[in-house]
Amino acid sequence: MIRLIAVTTVLLAAALAGCGPSYSPDTYSPNAAQQANKVDPGVIAGVRPVKISAQGTVGGVTGATAGGVAGAQVGAGATSAFGAIGGTLLGGLIGVTAEHAVSDADGFEYIVRKPNGELLSVTQKDKTALPVGQKVLVIAGPQARIVPDYTVPTDPPKPPPVDLPQP
Repeated sequence: MIRLIAVTTVLLAAALAGCGPSYSPDTYSPNAAQQANKVDPGVIAGVRPVKISAQGTVGGVTGATAGGVAGAQVGAGATSAFGAIGGTLLGGLIGVTAEHAVSDADGFEYIVRKPNGELLSVTQKDKTALPVGQKVLVIAGPQARIVPDYTVPTDPPKPPPVDLPQP
């Protein structure tokens, strides 16, 4: 039984390794691609490190299912039922723990001052924090993000030359 739970745990952790969401501003989910999102300029007014924690739902359900199936293999009749219940509980706990181990991340909460003085907050995973004073673009949408302002300022168009009458 213990060997079966150990194998289930390893398989569950491997399956969950690909399930962790990416909080990087450079990664888009498939349903976020090809969507028009509002973009606002701003300046980083404050930044602080934060922990981004997985919800544990996928790991809990997956672990409970695997544990229930494994536990049901123990004995027959009532013993099998109790094994399934115990396996479900233990598998759920292992699944939640595995999901947190794979998906929890360090990130930063940014406070951005928009040109109108309004402040907004966006939390995301970055390798290094954007510095206070950095000009940024705030990209709204289901997966809001902040990126350094990479827009190229354009010179205002020059007025056409005016022909003056010759004396």
